[in-house]
Amino acid sequence: MTDRFRALVVDKSDTSFSVEIKEMTLDELPPGEVTVRVAWSGVNYKDGLAGIPDGRILETYPLIPGIDLAGTVIHSSDSRFKEGEEVIVASAELGVSHSGGFSEMARIPGDWVIPLPEGLTLKEAMVLGTAGFTAAMSIQRMEENGLKPENGPVLVTGATGGVGSTAVAMLAKRGYTVAAGTGKTDAHDYLRRLGAAEILSREDLTNPQQRPLLKSRWAGAVDPVGGQTLSYLLSTMRFGGTVALSGLAGGAKFTSTVYPFILRGVHLLGIDSAHVSNEYRRKVWHRLATDLKPEGLLDWIGAEEVALDDLPAAMSSILRGGVRGRKLVKLS
Repeated sequence: MTDRFRALVVDKSDTSFSVEIKEMTLDELPPGEVTVRVAWSGVNYKDGLAGIPDGRILETYPLIPGIDLAGTVIHSSDSRFKEGEEVIVASAELGVSHSGGFSEMARIPGDWVIPLPEGLTLKEAMVLGTAGFTAAMSIQRMEENGLKPENGPVLVTGATGGVGSTAVAMLAKRGYTVAAGTGKTDAHDYLRRLGAAEILSREDLTNPQQRPLLKSRWAGAVDPVGGQTLSYLLSTMRFGGTVALSGLAGGAKFTSTVYPFILRGVHLLGIDSAHVSNEYRRKVWHRLATDLKPEGLLDWIGAEEVALDDLPAAMSSILRGGVRGRKLVKLS
């Protein structure tokens, strides 16, 4: 194996902050049982935050960001993995406290590594990536709480983003009636191709008078937005409805009361894809390769490919809401 490779490195001190492409050696990678030649990584919202001084994502510096990757094992001291095997790493502590996927090589603890499921290519796995995993885990958790297509429509907020777009396509494939919420008026055709039966504007998803309960509409909601959008969702859930909350693109604070929970039995599920067991992670990835694999994954959800040198601009773009679907980094 070659000892030298390139990676994007973020560094910070009391007086400086840098995001640079650097040449590195394998000796500079963190400890781990499995070394992977990275083929693809995805640009996620967390990765965008890693590229700004006050992003509050990276737990140590210097660090290689990138919270997911797909590639080929080139060395393993873990008997569960062998040289030449195709694998995925998504979430865990990758790209947060442990150097991640924005690198041509990565070294990872064996407990974080998932064999590539039959039914997915490495590229498809990263078109899904952490965003797709989060969407699938949201659906998995809602269905564990009793959500079924016959219960009623499901709303997806932030529907053109990575979590939102994959959730729309997955829910439609499962037979749900899907409503998509977006602030992008030019994305309606895109969302209908993914399977949305109804499209709501950002203004539709508000509760300006902060009423504790509005007309009940939704059996479930996938919400990567949070903020006051979550306030609207809680007030409009049907009896026994479920909200799967995974993000804060709309802000960390929201306003609500106890009434949705005690009068309509609403469930609010926190979706943390980083700290689930490996067994659960494998279960969700199996569904991503089978019943939750979106139709036309590469065609409709798609993925804009960027080179490592263009990655800093891509990280900035995702923070500005300038990404539709998924943006992939091609590494080898």
